[in-house]
Amino acid sequence: MRNSRTAFFVNILLLVCLSVKGQGPPITADKPIMLGSNTKLLKTLSEIRLTESGTQIMMPVMFHYLPTSNTLVGLHAPFVSYTGRNNNEDNGFTIGDISILGKYQFYRKDQMGKTMRLVVKTLQTLPTGKSLEIDGMSTGRYHSYLGFVAGYESIKYGISNEIGYNIIPSSRKDELRYKLGFGLPLKKPSYPVNQVNLYFEYQSSWFTQLNEFMLLYAQGIQYAIGRTTIEASVQFPLLQNLEIVEQRELSVFLGTRYIL
Repeated sequence: MRNSRTAFFVNILLLVCLSVKGQGPPITADKPIMLGSNTKLLKTLSEIRLTESGTQIMMPVMFHYLPTSNTLVGLHAPFVSYTGRNNNEDNGFTIGDISILGKYQFYRKDQMGKTMRLVVKTLQTLPTGKSLEIDGMSTGRYHSYLGFVAGYESIKYGISNEIGYNIIPSSRKDELRYKLGFGLPLKKPSYPVNQVNLYFEYQSSWFTQLNEFMLLYAQGIQYAIGRTTIEASVQFPLLQNLEIVEQRELSVFLGTRYIL
């Protein structure tokens, strides 16, 4: 009986570690596991993107708040540095397209040392940036995204899936997007959190009106300690069938997250 109680409490502790930040969230993707109610999170994930026309750098400031343990609202304010726009003659620094995020976790199943979650999310992007046609940074157009995120996480690995559709009323770049990520912790779960994670992340984008497609892969590493997470990832195209949408060469992501 005593051994059973010990095993029970050990598994509960492992589940707490997973819920708090056992593996940390994916780097270029999303996951449905949320923190506790009234939690505040300050984060950034800068992207250095090399494209066929030049280099763009996005440095966002992101604030997330969880009113309850299954709801989240967020505000993303990006700052963008760019070269090679408008026939390779335009360079500058500007505020990009500000986004408002909403998430609701509608399914949760916890078991010993593992958990399964489902989330519906929306991202409303406002046309606050310049009309630079830098996707995901500064387009000067309104975007409306609706998606579903499914995730499974255990003490050995994590899997995240996201599928959603992004509508841009003033453009033909409507996008059906799917993301798949695998997380591999390199250390045993502990509390307080002290973890190193590897991430293997894929993104496929089908621009339905243009009938153009791209498949991206990102290899990342993340260090989570206590309330702080530091992460880096390199993303490159595996397949691109693009004419209107800009061809990508390489992206480097550098980020930090801090639970307030």
